[in-house]
Amino acid sequence: MTATVLVVDDIEANLKLLEARLTADYFEVRTARNGPEALQICAQERTDVVLLDVMMPGMDGFEVCRRLKSDPRTQHLPVIIITALDQPSDKVRGLEAGADDFLTKPVDDVALITRVRNLARLKVLTDEMLMRASTQEQMGFASVGVNLEDLAQDGQVLVVEDRKRSAERIIEALEVEHIVERETDAAAALLRVAECNFDLVIVSLSLEHADGLRLCSQVRSLDVTRHLPMMIIVEPGEEARLLRGLDIGVNDYIVRPVDSNELVARVRTQVKRKRYVEHLRDRLEETVEMAMLDPLTALHNRRYMMSHLETLLQEATMRDKQVSVLMLDIDYFKVVNDTHGHDAGDAVLREFAERVRRNIRGIDLACRLGGEEFVVVMPDTDLAKAYLIGERLRQCIAAAPFDAGEKASALKMTASVGVAAIEQPSDTPSRILKRADQALYCAKRDGRNRVVADAA
Repeated sequence: MTATVLVVDDIEANLKLLEARLTADYFEVRTARNGPEALQICAQERTDVVLLDVMMPGMDGFEVCRRLKSDPRTQHLPVIIITALDQPSDKVRGLEAGADDFLTKPVDDVALITRVRNLARLKVLTDEMLMRASTQEQMGFASVGVNLEDLAQDGQVLVVEDRKRSAERIIEALEVEHIVERETDAAAALLRVAECNFDLVIVSLSLEHADGLRLCSQVRSLDVTRHLPMMIIVEPGEEARLLRGLDIGVNDYIVRPVDSNELVARVRTQVKRKRYVEHLRDRLEETVEMAMLDPLTALHNRRYMMSHLETLLQEATMRDKQVSVLMLDIDYFKVVNDTHGHDAGDAVLREFAERVRRNIRGIDLACRLGGEEFVVVMPDTDLAKAYLIGERLRQCIAAAPFDAGEKASALKMTASVGVAAIEQPSDTPSRILKRADQALYCAKRDGRNRVVADAA
């Protein structure tokens, strides 16, 4: 999916320059020439990242940012402030207004694109979690609302720095709001982050006996720390290492000499963002466990799937997005129950569900429709891509025998798959599922163990 970037500036030349830079990297770009226009666009149209100039007549960029972050409809929208102001106080003012980043003119092209791309990826994750939360609220479960500022305090922060005086200054600045620990050894730091629930790791790239970037890469590669926010401290002129760090997955950086106020503001943002995502995830898990999982396979059930698909289709209609559905049926499943018993059948269903779960994206939704029928709902996926995913799942099912329990030998299983995609704004969950079911019927009629896409 191409991210949509809103560029806000009252100077036409600046708008054209930023639009050209972003378009060259395949972003979709919209423009606004003042604060009120920007607020209206963000409230009414799909926007993934805002590039916001500060010095505008009437409503300046700081005020625009504050209003975006105070509006529940837009408070999760990433904002990058771009300005000619270069005083540390200006940067802190922007960050305290809620900005996710701050870039000074003239803006380096690589830094700009990297920042936009990283924030756009984060927006995709947050949007998906918020959409699932919205689905839950529509089904009558408790709201996941929370005051974001309440999440920005008392963070668990690990500072990896072997310069004693530098570490002391960082800890002194942060310990007013957070619980800060220090580690001088990279290997020891890696063990700490794997064992403890830190909210942020700050890594110096000037470690004497270790490569700070290697540590960041190791942190990002571990399952338990894959989403842990990381900030690096870089020396002036280390642009190449900085960009390498951002490619690895570092969330933010600060350049020496470290300004304490900027450091505090950036740490507050990272802690708040991490805590909020965790809050969403925890509430979602609680509710899912209560009412929305199939007890046998632990996949989402039909009730949740229908509500979630309806939400996705509404979103697709409003923002011109794609949605596709796979409907899967285990071939000759009745034979398993009749020959080996229902315990063996249950074991096959559980293994089938696990294979499906392992071979789809995190934003896709796998559900058990009932019996031996399963559905995968895929946002931002057209019919052609959905067909390829269906074929991958079919091959995965057929590739290895299924463990059917102690009373049955391993069983060779296959699956038939029907594929359908949204075709028109009036499509409903029932219509798209019916087309997928018809395609599934064709797959079974034509010999099973195959994928058929809706040809309507």
